[in-house]
Amino acid sequence: MAKNELFDESLQKAAVYFKALSHPARLAIINYLIETGSCITGDITEELPLSRTTVSQHLQELRDCNLIQGTVEGAKVNYCINTPGLEEIVEILHDLINRLEKSKSCKC
Repeated sequence: MAKNELFDESLQKAAVYFKALSHPARLAIINYLIETGSCITGDITEELPLSRTTVSQHLQELRDCNLIQGTVEGAKVNYCINTPGLEEIVEILHDLINRLEKSKSCKC
C-alpha cells in the first residue's frame, strides 16, 4: 500500500491539484489561458521562457489533473481552462478556510 493511500480520497485529490499548481510555469500557463478568455490554438511556448519540451510536460501535468483541456485538431492542439477543475480547487480552499474559522475559537 502506498503511503498516500492511507489518507482519504478527498485529501489525495487535493494533493494532486496542489502539486500541479506548485510550479510557477503551470501557474503561468493557467494565468495565460484565463487572461486570453478562450481556447488557444498553437504554441504556448511563445508566451513562456521555457523550451517546447518543458512546456509540453507542464501542459500534460495540468491535463492529467483536469485543470486544462486540450483537443487535437490536425497538427495543433487547442488548450483551454477546464472550469470544473478550477472550481473544485476553490471548493477545497473554501473548506479549509471554513475549518480554519471554526478552529479560531480554540485557544492554543
